[in-house]
Amino acid sequence: MISLDLVAKSLTEILSTILYVVGGTILLEIVLYVLLVRFLKLKLAMPYMLLAPAAVGLIALVIYPIAWELNISFTNMSLRHFKVTDYIGLTNYLRVFVDPVLKQVTFLSVLWKTVLWTGVNIFFHVLGGLGLALLLNRKMHGRGIYRTLLILPWAVPQVIAVLAWRSEFHFEFGFPNLVLKSIGLQPIQWLSEPTWNFIAMCITNIWLGIPFMMVILLGGLQSISSEYYEASEIDGASAWQQFRNITLPLMRPVMTPAIILGTIWTFNNFNVPFFINQNELESSDILVTALFRAAFQYNRYGFSAAFAFIIFAILVVYSLTYLRFTGGLKGAFE
Repeated sequence: MISLDLVAKSLTEILSTILYVVGGTILLEIVLYVLLVRFLKLKLAMPYMLLAPAAVGLIALVIYPIAWELNISFTNMSLRHFKVTDYIGLTNYLRVFVDPVLKQVTFLSVLWKTVLWTGVNIFFHVLGGLGLALLLNRKMHGRGIYRTLLILPWAVPQVIAVLAWRSEFHFEFGFPNLVLKSIGLQPIQWLSEPTWNFIAMCITNIWLGIPFMMVILLGGLQSISSEYYEASEIDGASAWQQFRNITLPLMRPVMTPAIILGTIWTFNNFNVPFFINQNELESSDILVTALFRAAFQYNRYGFSAAFAFIIFAILVVYSLTYLRFTGGLKGAFE
């Protein structure tokens, strides 16, 4: 059991951190008030004062860590060279593509597995989310109850949901294997066989990701005026023609950012591949789990920093390319 002293110590640290943040914010506001209002007498002093704490937090929590990591990516920092490091230029970036990123697998093999993982999940996220959104967009009794039940997988903390799914993939006591045994089939090694382990990862993430896509697409469907469908019915359009020529074009401004966000989140999804891959099969690792293992299991800090920026560059190129070819940020009638 957790001791009361440990709880008290943790609470003390939390409260002290809060007090430091509040005290620092108050001190910052006082300094800005004296500087901007008393001395400079700026008309826009109030907006600057309101934005200053957020700007300081952004610099301290986002910009500085990124800059520090960029600097580390050009060094040989590791567990052996933790305090004394040498700048080695672009060597780490070249090693990502040449050396194994783990013990055996290379960057290209992990990238292919990540692309496959992302493509399979996004396909079923969009397909399942759009199907459920179309069903919920109709008039029906208890529609609010159905929406609440369908959003539960996304509302449950992801780690808890993933650990629950992992227990279901247990070879002897998991529900899928119990069903297979009941109909006379052999149970599956979900957690130790590479192919089935990857399938188990996909099943879990599809179940987790469909509700988010459903909510986004349902909002887009509800924003489409019924006048378009009424006019198409007068012209004799079928349900498929209405979906293809009205629903999909008008949903494009909603679907494009949703797909981009879903792709980035799935591409960088750590919890599902890490916890479902209980036996640390390298064949089931994707880029972010390989990055984690390289950094915190193999202690290759400079290499991992370069690895992280390469993953970031891949996602930036994908997002820009997707926006360029789909025109998703343009208006529906442009």
